[in-house]
Amino acid sequence: MTSRQILVTGASGYIASRLIPRLLQAGHRVRCLARSPHKLRLAPWAGQVEIFPGDLTQPHTLLPALRGVETAYYLVHSMAAGQGYARLDLQSARDFSRAARQAGTQHIIYLGGLADPTQHLALHLRSRIETGLALREAGVAVTEFRAGVIAGAGSVSFEMIRFIAEQFPLMVGPKWLEHRSQPIATSDVVEYLLQALENPACHNQVVELGCQTSRSYIEIMREYARLRGLKRRDLLLPVMPAWLMALLISWLTPVPFSYALPLVEGLQNDSLVRDDAARRLFPALQPLDYAEAIRRTLSAMHPNTLDRLALAPAAAGWLRGEGFLVKTRLQPLNTPEQTPLPLVTAWETENRSPAGEILLKARGKFSGQLWLESRPQPEGDFSQTLFFAPQGLPGFLYGYFLMGVWR
Repeated sequence: MTSRQILVTGASGYIASRLIPRLLQAGHRVRCLARSPHKLRLAPWAGQVEIFPGDLTQPHTLLPALRGVETAYYLVHSMAAGQGYARLDLQSARDFSRAARQAGTQHIIYLGGLADPTQHLALHLRSRIETGLALREAGVAVTEFRAGVIAGAGSVSFEMIRFIAEQFPLMVGPKWLEHRSQPIATSDVVEYLLQALENPACHNQVVELGCQTSRSYIEIMREYARLRGLKRRDLLLPVMPAWLMALLISWLTPVPFSYALPLVEGLQNDSLVRDDAARRLFPALQPLDYAEAIRRTLSAMHPNTLDRLALAPAAAGWLRGEGFLVKTRLQPLNTPEQTPLPLVTAWETENRSPAGEILLKARGKFSGQLWLESRPQPEGDFSQTLFFAPQGLPGFLYGYFLMGVWR
């Protein structure tokens, strides 16, 4: 594989944070465009990349970031901006494509949403497709991947599925959860993005990604519950406002309302692969089945596999993410290393580093797995982080109680 100068936009996002280490392993020189460069410095690979300050909504910052770049990954969206995000996405894509052409960038690789553009689409899906069209306007070669549900820890769509299936013995939703999708594993998405670097045949192509078997959205949740060992029933209502479902999701999952609403509206469309471009252009790649993607995700649940960049806000309180409830506190040196916690009978040392980091795993009768991590801090104190991976509603009830009493 030839070493290239690569620009990654959305570097703090879900897919980019998984892609960047793979690019570095392949020997590429990676430049990350970051609106808040200080946040990226928390990433474990921060010292191996060039962090370039810039903002897609500020066109004058794009050309300097793209100079000398052969290939640029466009892995951003503006849903967090709330109302008006589609217009913002469209303008950002047009500005980026113009700057890429001016800089001499040869290839843009874009990850969008999977849907049939000939159908009446929810705004989120329509925006993803129009963004791809806007990236092509300046004449730079574009490879547009389209994916529906991405199955892997940290994926917004997967975390919605996970937290709903875990917490609700009766999963209630609208009738349009019977629409169908072909989920794809995170690892497969990253592999397609990588291989597009070395495959000129995919330039100016739309490549739809998905596993072989399609499932309805409610079947996707049922399958997660089955593999997790949870007994679940579902009730689909003929009428349920999208905003109400999004509000419930924002309360009970890690997904904020600004993301949940457009994603919920998107469930009113099928998300299916309509052609064989992925197989023709990348014949060596065989995507995992959704069930296998879930198994691998569940088997990898451990504090050491968590995206610490995404979980950094836990330092200011507690949060939910990647199937965990996480809480961090600072402790003076003269306090005990362990705080008594309900139902915890003992702690086992799972890992101890020369730098003084300690990871303990709890034993006890609770529905889930519990770890306590201690890390020395530059000020002389140390931080303690509680990681709890709850299983089912009893586990979540215990976990929410735990987050409240552990101070």
